[in-house]
Amino acid sequence: MTELAITLQAFFTDRLIRERRASPCTVAAYRDTWRLLLGFCAKRTGKSPSALDFADFDISLVCAFLDHLERERKNSVRTRNARLAAIHSLFRYAALRHPEHAATIARVLAILPKRFERAIVTFLTEVEVQALLAAPDRTLWSGRRDYAMLLVAVQTGLRISEMIGLLRTDVHLGAGAHVACQGKGRKDRITPLTVPVVNVLRVWLAECEANPAARLFPTRTGTPLSRDAIERRITLHAAKASTACATLANKNVTFHVLRHTAAMRLLEAGVDPTIIALWLGHEHVDTTTIYLHAHLGIKEQALARARMPNANPGRYRPSDPLLTFLESL
Repeated sequence: MTELAITLQAFFTDRLIRERRASPCTVAAYRDTWRLLLGFCAKRTGKSPSALDFADFDISLVCAFLDHLERERKNSVRTRNARLAAIHSLFRYAALRHPEHAATIARVLAILPKRFERAIVTFLTEVEVQALLAAPDRTLWSGRRDYAMLLVAVQTGLRISEMIGLLRTDVHLGAGAHVACQGKGRKDRITPLTVPVVNVLRVWLAECEANPAARLFPTRTGTPLSRDAIERRITLHAAKASTACATLANKNVTFHVLRHTAAMRLLEAGVDPTIIALWLGHEHVDTTTIYLHAHLGIKEQALARARMPNANPGRYRPSDPLLTFLESL
């Protein structure tokens, strides 16, 4: 195998898994990036993936791959930048081990992430939340599971990976009811549960299998729900709920939108943003400011309390006939 192939294997086994103890989600994201990049480069160069070497990865080829992600695979700029970060990570690892390829590595590391417009986060109003929760058919086992899962998502704001990983033993319904999970960066956190959620989970757990180490929200066969399966169920329920709440038809309801909804409900209740950051497991408190930008009501309240100067709007009047003509166009 080539030097690149050997370095790539060592990067995953030594750097990511052994040294950094990266989570399975991180390993999978890096793996998918390099699988896509190797396949793209193999088509461009006519070589097999194991025959590719550092010399094949010039800056033009890597940039072409990033453009391919956006134009042909229709990936977002965020995804493009995440793929670039995975590429940079491997080349930084290779820089100290292969100084003979320093020029090629430096040019790839010089590729900057692409800037993008940050859209205002989407969240559900209280009416929309109630319509979504009413959508699952609770006469069915899958409907009761989905109802409990949606209720926990809206109240706790868990990430989809955290929800998938929940076990029955992670739920504590006694005094100080809470759910425990391990989030990004292997950080453990606990999130309190309200009385209505506790009551629903108590009924759901009574219906589940006796194994305490089983998944909290499994498939019918007891295996963990996949990301795609959860998103499909949410899309199905949102489509049904849109018949009762028309505003849902204009929103792309995803699991992450439910996380945003949980944050906005806390913000509307007057909870300090630093507490919301701890609640959601944010690495930095600054991340939580996206909800302040999205909540128009908070801005309107601030405007109402602020003393604004009286201003006469006035009107521009051109002093020249030619300017008057141009102004009338």
